[in-house]
Amino acid sequence: MKILIVEDHLKLLSAISETLSEAGFLCEQASDFREAEEKVFMYEYDLLVIDINLPGGSGLDLIREIKQQKKGSGLIVISARNSLDNKIEGLELGADDYLTKPFDMAELVARVKSVIRRRNFSGSDIITFGEMEINIVSRSVQVKGIAIELTKSEYDILLFFMANPDRVLTKETIAEHIWGDNMDMADSFDFIYSHIKNLRKKLTDAGSENRIKAVYGVGYKWSTRQ
Repeated sequence: MKILIVEDHLKLLSAISETLSEAGFLCEQASDFREAEEKVFMYEYDLLVIDINLPGGSGLDLIREIKQQKKGSGLIVISARNSLDNKIEGLELGADDYLTKPFDMAELVARVKSVIRRRNFSGSDIITFGEMEINIVSRSVQVKGIAIELTKSEYDILLFFMANPDRVLTKETIAEHIWGDNMDMADSFDFIYSHIKNLRKKLTDAGSENRIKAVYGVGYKWSTRQ
C-alpha cells in the first residue's frame, strides 16, 4: 500500500514517514502544496495524509483536486487543535478521517489501517479468496491453511492485485506501487516479471489456482474467473 504524506513541518513529516514505513507501507513525501499537487497528478496512492496549512496553498484545495480527478485514494486530514472549521470542511469534501495535532503515532497507524480496510477490503483484517487467506495486519498469507513465505515485494504485489480484482495493471503501475519515486531508476521492468513469476509459483505450488494472468503487451491482472 502506497501513501503520500503532505506536511510542511519537516521533523513531523520525517517521523510520520518513518513510522508508516516501519508498519509496512511505501511512503512518499511532499512538504508544500505544489509538490503535493504534482505528485497527485503523476501518481496513484492508496491513501494520503494531508496537513491543512501548507506553503503555497491549502490541503483542502488539494482534497478538492483529488476529488475532481476522481481518484480513489483514502484521505486523512491533520491540522491544529483549534481548526474545527477545517475539520468539518475536510470531512464534507470527502476526507475519511481527521487527526488533531499533536497525535500519537500509534493512533495514526491504526487510523491509516482502518481507512485502507474500509476502502479496499470492506473493513476486514482478513481477505479470503477461494483457498487463499491474507491477514493484512500480520502481513501473512495462507493457502489451504498452510503459511506461504513471501518477500515484501511479492506480498505488496499480491495485495495490490487483491485490491484491484479483474483490473489490468500495467508493469509501470506495479513498479510505481513497489518502488514509488525510485521507479525512475529502473532500466527495465524485468524485475516485475521475476517477482510475479515467483509469486505465481509459490501460490500454485501450495495448491492455489493461477489467478495472475498476463495481458500481452500491457501487464497483468488478478482474475476472479477461471
